[in-house]
Amino acid sequence: MQPAILPTSQQPQPKANKRKRLGVGEWIAEIVKYAVLILLAITFVMPFYWMFSSALKNDAQVYVAPPIWFPSPAFWNNFPDAWNSQPFTQYMMNTLFLYAVPYTIGVVLSSAIVAYGFSRIQWKWRDTLFYLCLATMMVPFQVQMVPLFMIFKQLGWINSFLPLIVPAFCGSPYYIFMLRQFFRTIPSELSDAARIDGASEFDILFRIMLPLSRPALTVVALLSFIGAWNDYLGPLIYVHDQSKFVLALGVENLQRTFSFNSTIANAYPYLMAVSTLVVLPILIIFFFGQRVFIEGISMTGLKE
Repeated sequence: MQPAILPTSQQPQPKANKRKRLGVGEWIAEIVKYAVLILLAITFVMPFYWMFSSALKNDAQVYVAPPIWFPSPAFWNNFPDAWNSQPFTQYMMNTLFLYAVPYTIGVVLSSAIVAYGFSRIQWKWRDTLFYLCLATMMVPFQVQMVPLFMIFKQLGWINSFLPLIVPAFCGSPYYIFMLRQFFRTIPSELSDAARIDGASEFDILFRIMLPLSRPALTVVALLSFIGAWNDYLGPLIYVHDQSKFVLALGVENLQRTFSFNSTIANAYPYLMAVSTLVVLPILIIFFFGQRVFIEGISMTGLKE
């Protein structure tokens, strides 16, 4: 029995070689591209590695020339000794629970509410006020510093975290812009259907919009938290008692102590050790959240 002869269009075709062969010019371009990327990666990683390696040295290794890149022996006890030289555990608790977490909650919540009003609710002067909100980003903090300090002083909020936290519950123009652009990518039919079913605007925001906006909200939360964690100028202006210091002020206080007493042994390695420990939580957060972070940035398009 002769096998059936299939039409040419139905005959199985040999699998195409999916791997495209690169020409000489394309190979050179790829090599140059990766060389540039590796060079940039080394450039960005080098300062952190220098800080970490300096934290493992003693005075004899720090000030030697040429510099030692791989300290031997490594003084790992510099980390606990430097951390215990000041109440850094209390500074970390102040930073985390009295500043960074309340600040992040305030920024995310208020910015989402304002962004929803600018994106999904029709009201008079909406676009005008939105552009006015964006224009406030052009005013640097140094210009607002003195008036804000006088206002908070009149309110009796100096030497507390209220000047740092309360304004966060009024929203941030940059995050309002980000969330507004993201909300505009969500089909308006969802909101319209919810309104027909009798849902209020807050129901639509908290039960429909926010669950669909997790990537954008995650980006806002991460950026807000990192900004509060690294903030130095705000706590320096409003917080005076050492018991209320945050980590940035603690590191500066440690550096000032070493400057006044130059005879302290391992001052520079201790400073590098504390700086490494302060930066470490941010690196861990970014390492585990980079996928969501990049996804949120890419999804926060500029759709109009």
